[in-house]
Amino acid sequence: MTAVKIKLGTITDVKEFVNAVTLCDYEVDLVSGRYAIDAKSIMGIFSLDLTQPVDMIVHTDECGGFLQSVDKFIVK
Repeated sequence: MTAVKIKLGTITDVKEFVNAVTLCDYEVDLVSGRYAIDAKSIMGIFSLDLTQPVDMIVHTDECGGFLQSVDKFIVK
């Protein structure tokens, strides 16, 4: 399992992020406070408070390519 913080600032960012996540064969969740949603759900993402970074939980250790594809959203 891999966990990083991401920031999705615009609607375009959310669309691009969901497009990248849907290509994954493994589960990816976004966690904000006590809420956890499937990162493949665009409606779920919009239900989160996106004014702050959210935790992205990738349920595999073999996700290097995916992390590169969403690198612009990762809070460093």
